[in-house]
This record gives sequence, C-alpha cells and structure tokens, in this order.
Amino acid sequence: MKRFLNKKYIITLFSIGFLFLAVSFKNDFFEIAKQIEIFTEAFKTVNQNYVDETNPGELMDIAIKNMLADLDPYTVFFNEQDVLKFKINNTGEYTGIGAVVQRKEGRVFLKEIYKGFPADKAGLKAGDEITQIGDISLKEYKEDASQLLRGTKNTKVNITYERQGKKQNTVIILDEVEVKAVPFYALLEDKTGYIVLSKFTEKASNETKAALLELKGKGATKIILDLRGNPGGLLHEAVNICNLFVPKGEVIVTTKSKNEKHNSTYKTNNQPIDLEIPLAILINGSSASASEIVSGALQDLDRAVVVGNRSFGKGLVQRPLNLSYGTQVKVTISRYYTPSGRCIQALDYAHKDKNRKAIKIDKNDFNAFKTKGGRTVYDGGGVLPDVIVEETKKSTITDALVKNDAVFDYATTLYYKNPNQTGIPTISETDFTTFKSFVKQEKYSLDSETGKALKELLEKAKKEKIDDAIITEYKSLQLALEKSQDVEVSRNKEELKKLLQEELITRYQYKEGLYEFYTQNDIDINKAKAVLNDNSKYNSILKK
Repeated sequence: MKRFLNKKYIITLFSIGFLFLAVSFKNDFFEIAKQIEIFTEAFKTVNQNYVDETNPGELMDIAIKNMLADLDPYTVFFNEQDVLKFKINNTGEYTGIGAVVQRKEGRVFLKEIYKGFPADKAGLKAGDEITQIGDISLKEYKEDASQLLRGTKNTKVNITYERQGKKQNTVIILDEVEVKAVPFYALLEDKTGYIVLSKFTEKASNETKAALLELKGKGATKIILDLRGNPGGLLHEAVNICNLFVPKGEVIVTTKSKNEKHNSTYKTNNQPIDLEIPLAILINGSSASASEIVSGALQDLDRAVVVGNRSFGKGLVQRPLNLSYGTQVKVTISRYYTPSGRCIQALDYAHKDKNRKAIKIDKNDFNAFKTKGGRTVYDGGGVLPDVIVEETKKSTITDALVKNDAVFDYATTLYYKNPNQTGIPTISETDFTTFKSFVKQEKYSLDSETGKALKELLEKAKKEKIDDAIITEYKSLQLALEKSQDVEVSRNKEELKKLLQEELITRYQYKEGLYEFYTQNDIDINKAKAVLNDNSKYNSILKK
C-alpha cells in the first residue's frame, strides 16, 4: 500500500510539473504570437499609409537589426549580402579586389591593400577614397560598397578614386582572393619559431600545423604563437589548434546555455604534434573569442605561458541559423568555459546602464579558479597574461586616436611626402609635432568621458535656453580640456610614434614587412623570447 502511495505521489508530482511546463510554454508561445501579430500589423499599416514611398525590405532589415542590437553586439541578422560576407570571414576566400574597405561618415576608403592581389596590381593604396564603382556614384550609395567590388573572376571594374585631393581612374580585374589565417611565420635567431595566427577560419589549424612542422624541421626548439589582434572565428578550429600541443581526449572548452541542446563539451580528437616544446602565446586587448579559448585553455592546462596584455573578454558563443529567402540570424546560444571552469566574458549584457550600454563586470566580482597544476586564474575580464607587458598597454588617448583614424590618416600624409622610401621608416620629432597640429586641425573626437559630459551639458543648456548664460564658461572649459588632451598626446609620444611607424611600414612593405619588423623590434616578442630562453623562469611560471 505504502509503495503504491509513493508511486501515486511521484506520478502526481510529475503530472503537476508537466502541467506547469505546458502552461509556461503556452504562455511563451502566446506572447510571441501576440507580439508578431502587433508587429506585422504595424509594419503593414505604416507601409500602406506613410506619406512617401517606403522600401519594405530596407525597413524590415533596419527593424530586425535594431531589435537584436539591444541583446548583444554578436546576435545579428544577415540579409542575403551579409550572408555572403559572413561566409568569406569563415573561409578567408572570395573573388574580389584584395583590400579592406571601410565606410566612414558616408565615404568609402581603402584601409589595407593585400600584396599581389587586384587592388595592389591596379596601383591602389591604403587611404584612397573610392568615389565611383562602374556607373554607381558612392556619394549617395547607402548599401555595402564592398559588394560592388566582388563578382566573377576576370570581371573588369572601373574605379574612380581620390588620392590627396586628386581624382584618378583605374580598372581592376577581379580575381580569387585568399586571406591566410597564418600570414607569417619565421625561425628567429635563437631557434624560436614565431607564428602569426590572424583569424580562426576553416584552414586555421591546418595552416598553423604546417607552419609548426616546418619550423620544427628547421630546428625550432621553442614556439611563440601570436594571437594579438585576432578577433576569433570558428570554435572547432580553436580546439584543433590547442590539439597541436595537448593530448588527444583533453577537454578544451565547454558551452552552457538555457537550451540543453547547446550544451557541449569540446575535446581534442587527434594526436598532438608536440607535447613538450616550450610555448608562449601573445595576446592583447584585441584578442577575442577563439583567441581567448586557445590562450585560456592552454593557460589552464599549464601548457603555455601567456604574454602581453589582458584580452578582450568575449565568453559568448554564436551560431548562424538559416532563415527564409537566403537570410540568416547569428544568435548567441551559450557561454563558453575554459578547462578550469571560468567564463572570461567582460561585459554583462543582461544588465545595462541608463544609456543601454552593457555593464562591465567589476574586478571585485571576479571568481578564482585553479589550473591543472594548481595556479590561480580568474574569470570575468578576459584572459589575464602570466607575464604582463606594461610597456605595450595603450593609453586612453592613444585608443581614441587609433579608433578615430587619426594615426591612419596622418600616416597617409607622411607616406605621400616620400612614397618611394626604402628601408625602415622612422618618425622624427618634427613629424610628431606636425601630428599634434594635424589632430587639432582635423578636430578628431577623442571621446573622453569629460568631453562627452561637457557636450551633454551644452545640449541640456540649449534645451533649457540657458546656453547664452554659460557659453563663456563652456568655452573656457572646452579650451582647458583641449589643452589637457594636448598634454596627454605629448605624454604618450613614444607610443604614438611607434604606431605611426608601424602604419608606415605596412604602407611600404605590406603586413608581411610589419611582421618581419616585429621579429627584431617588438617588445612582446622579446619578452616572450626571454621567458622561453630561461628554463627556470618558464617552469616557475607554470609551476613545473
């Protein structure tokens, strides 16, 4: 009888639980259906009744993208053109001109030229402004102009561009472009193999493996893997790259979600290339996502010494999901966790400030975890290197000048003063003085918190119609702020001169020349070499 009652009790509980689940699902479904109906009705009503002609496709594209933007910057809608671009990012292959195209304030510029590809062969340079492609003027063109520079191989495209105030024309013949995941590797003088991994495309692990084997074949006894500036990419490629240095069957990353089907454990599937070779990984504030999986996992497994500066802090996993008419939505489906159990996500998108910006996780809220060998590591703010290189930390003012293209634009000006220069370019004191004047003259926004607050103050004063009463004080504060910023630029002179020099090297010798320069002159690389060449220090960091 007691056993029967227990069984009856269990069945009753199960039934109640199922009922609650069903009701919850029904309520969720009703709410979704209700909101879709409201949206559809509003969309149709506006399109039918608005005073001017509307573009339903463009309106819908904007509506969906703005809706998703309130979640996180990684959950995005892809129209048909966006889908093509996403595929290119994952494969690194496309048919086009071989250049990075940037839209800025309604204008289209070439940001970087790839050596030996169509744009380079046609004589185009970084800093050129594209004003017309074929019959299409880009002045009023609102779509992605880079799509006009892609097509069938051997297609001829007429380009009109502006360089240093002069309008010019050229013809580009489209060709297949392959952007290497490993654009550079070399054996340094002390038997250290140096490998640059710039993206986690479908070929990333194969290219890294090939570089590693070749360097070992040439006598490399230590390896530096450079992930600085690497924005990430395919998760499984991050696992495969870790597998080059750790045994088969090792857990590299786990993903966790409210949806159980997105919970996964990723282990290495292959035999490693080398379990013992000393390894250093370089990261900085632009190393994100898959870069953080590799650096975080190999740090947790005590397999590598991480050198540089704290990484970006992206602990979220996305997956593209197909929709109708060739569109997609890339959705953040889970968080990822390194082998020690930490999630290195830096921003909390579930909690936002008054401006709807995600709140940065406070250091006091970081949690401690243990590596395989018992070292303490922390979550919450990106991967913190074992060896922090203070000299390469960017100041706030430098970040602002780079973000607003002041460094890029002034490098363009310097380049055309001596376009045929050979050797390594240098930045003189005169060049830097002129740079400071250039920044003031062009009025680059430095986005300081004080500057933003001052602008907000003036806007509020205008609304309250008291701006005339405070304009003198406002101008005085603005002048004081400009002087303060000028002092900050001077204070960070060496940092800015270094960035200007590197930008110039890229103009003269492409990215390959910059990587070659790094092998002899880069602070992070030299720090990594010093650690790798000191066995006792290397082992003490990893507690071996």
